Amino acid sequence: MIDPDCIFCQKTDIVLENDLAKAFWDLHPVRVGHLLIVPKQHYATYFAVPRATRAAMEDLLDQAKAFLDQKYQPAGYNIGINTGAAAGQTVMHAHIHLIPRYAGDVKDPRGGIRNMLPAAVRRTFLRH
Repeated sequence: MIDPDCIFCQKTDIVLENDLAKAFWDLHPVRVGHLLIVPKQHYATYFAVPRATRAAMEDLLDQAKAFLDQKYQPAGYNIGINTGAAAGQTVMHAHIHLIPRYAGDVKDPRGGIRNMLPAAVRRTFLRH
């Protein structure tokens, strides 16, 4: 099923695709080359995606990595899945973030994606 109100279901500017999944540029990229990989059918969260569609998403993830390697030659990648609003999912259509990382894009890359957040935002999230 495709949800007529879902922005990911309606997305047509596709970078890569297979029978069950598609990839497109993130509208708010964290780094140059930030791609989203989504099922073509609407599933709210990653855990709702059927196994065959997850496999198609993983195949597309590999293709997307090869594409980005050729296009941008990143030094590494972050792969992320936010599941549910409490985990930071803002579009309720399952998706995988593939974020290229470049040497020197942050002072110290240890900790992965956390180090790409502005310090003020990090402090807000880390308060108890």
